[in-house]
Amino acid sequence: MAPHHHSPRTCNGSPSSKNRPPRNSRPAKIDGTIGREGRAIDQLHRELIAVGVAISSQDPRCSQVHVTHTWKARATPAQIAQAAMIAADLGAGAAVTHGTMALRIFDEA
Repeated sequence: MAPHHHSPRTCNGSPSSKNRPPRNSRPAKIDGTIGREGRAIDQLHRELIAVGVAISSQDPRCSQVHVTHTWKARATPAQIAQAAMIAADLGAGAAVTHGTMALRIFDEA
């Protein structure tokens, strides 16, 4: 069976990744927020938030990078699972909200 197109082994070879940097390149730091020390949220929890955002935005490269960073920060599998479930819950909530909005728009048309 061929690996799924979002597997870490193939995410850089998929058509949607043509403009992504090579796997061994460092991710771009927009403003260095995630990597900063001495902030109100510690490194582990910042990375868990980033994992949830990567999952929610369905970005396999960001998922790979941030899950690896959570491992280095000593996350547990349960913490990764909870970040994934929170992302799924938020996505489901957005889908319900937009579904309700679509019905309202339909009624007003």
